[in-house]
Amino acid sequence: MGPLFRRLGQELLKDGHAVHKVNFNGGDRLYWRLPGGIEYRGSLEDWPEALRAILQDKQVTDVVLFGDCRLHHLAATAVCREMGVPVHVFEEGYIRPDWVTLELGGVNGHSLLPRDPQWYRDAAAALPPVPEHRQVPSSFRRRALEGLLYNVGDVLTRRAYPHWTNHRPWHPVIEGVGWMRKLGRRKAVRRQATALIERLVIEQPEYYLFPLQLDSDAQIRLHSPFAGVADAMRLVLESFASHAPANTRLVVKEHPLDNGVRNWREETESLAALFGISDRVDYMGWGDIVPIAQRARGMVTINSTSGTLALALGVPVVVLGHAVYDIPDITCQDGLDAFWTNPAAPDQQTFAAFRRVLVDRCLIPGGFFSEEALEKVVRHAVARFEGKALLPE
Repeated sequence: MGPLFRRLGQELLKDGHAVHKVNFNGGDRLYWRLPGGIEYRGSLEDWPEALRAILQDKQVTDVVLFGDCRLHHLAATAVCREMGVPVHVFEEGYIRPDWVTLELGGVNGHSLLPRDPQWYRDAAAALPPVPEHRQVPSSFRRRALEGLLYNVGDVLTRRAYPHWTNHRPWHPVIEGVGWMRKLGRRKAVRRQATALIERLVIEQPEYYLFPLQLDSDAQIRLHSPFAGVADAMRLVLESFASHAPANTRLVVKEHPLDNGVRNWREETESLAALFGISDRVDYMGWGDIVPIAQRARGMVTINSTSGTLALALGVPVVVLGHAVYDIPDITCQDGLDAFWTNPAAPDQQTFAAFRRVLVDRCLIPGGFFSEEALEKVVRHAVARFEGKALLPE
């Protein structure tokens, strides 16, 4: 995530902590550039024993990860659990925008939070209200540039890290070609999306929204019954064809960070034709999800954080995988086939309680892709590590 860990390391060092950072590839090393870097060039099989030695030798008290589903991170979490070392996991926020997840023990499907709605209502009742906090800017250009630099650092140093394998299913060069192809289609895609949005506003049809996730997302591969997005897409379209009221439509929304390696528009259209619903399925390749979600009859998601966006708007949500917010009284619990005809809205009191507990236990304000957002994340993360309470601002 770009300079996140460098900035976090700088602040922890400034506060007198010892900080060590394991670099698995040249991209990690490029963004660290601080004392305490440890270059791991061994195999995944040897990594657990190497980590045990690092934890003992450096007298490590806490381990920090970004995401807990990558193979090296899964192994690290198991070792830390065995040795009694707390693991703090960063992720993009359960609730967006302007929040970042920082959870003890694991995130999403690995979260230790319960699924009992009454527990959240009771826990929230003992907490003060969350003060309003300002939005933080976020730059897609910065995100793309930082990702590009990381991949360049990785590719150019592969010989120095002979056992490194990227967690993503494509080589960075293939992803680069996908992004170039997507860039070349952007004007046509925006015209199509704008026309679709205008039609939805003017005609006001009853429709459901299915936001796609990234095919490389570990949340799909490890925390859902699907091998990838295509499997989920087939299930959703087939269920819609068989069970949704004939007067309803389905809007499939492309993830804004999809790399263009696969043409999801073509795959959506092919499945719609297969199930005889081509005239009832729309594909949205660009645009803000909020206004589309606001008007939706319901949202179908694997385990995307778009689900919490819909829930905050009072839109019914059904979850196909494992999600931290898939809780009775918040999401629909009767399954996908029943959802089309009975999309029950979330209980707003329960969702508000859930959100309040998340903020207290799992979220910090800020973001990763602007100076203001990153400064806020680092400041609140250090405060949380040190057991201090900072109010959102």
